Amino acid sequence: MDHFNKDDKYYRAKERIAQIKKFYMSLASFIIFIGFLATLNYYTNEWRNPWFLWAAFGWGIGLFFQAAKTFNFMSLLGKDWEAKKMKEFMEEEDKNKNDEPKIRF
Repeated sequence: MDHFNKDDKYYRAKERIAQIKKFYMSLASFIIFIGFLATLNYYTNEWRNPWFLWAAFGWGIGLFFQAAKTFNFMSLLGKDWEAKKMKEFMEEEDKNKNDEPKIRF
């Protein structure tokens, strides 16, 4: 049974590495291609209309979301968010109850 657990960890780690490699390849493509478009933009109209920024902005949004997924930036949107918040609020309430002074008349 432990053998399957190790295999699962191995394949999850391998998949995670593949996601990271894919992100860095996308980032490299972004830098190269946007650099090419910026150069083309400069030589065609000398920055009077920097149209390459539109391509950089659109692709950049997609790259941002790919990075967020790859590096777990958006833990708020994850599966465990609600459970973590519930636990946090319950612990906070318990702490507040214990900190209240107990006065009896």
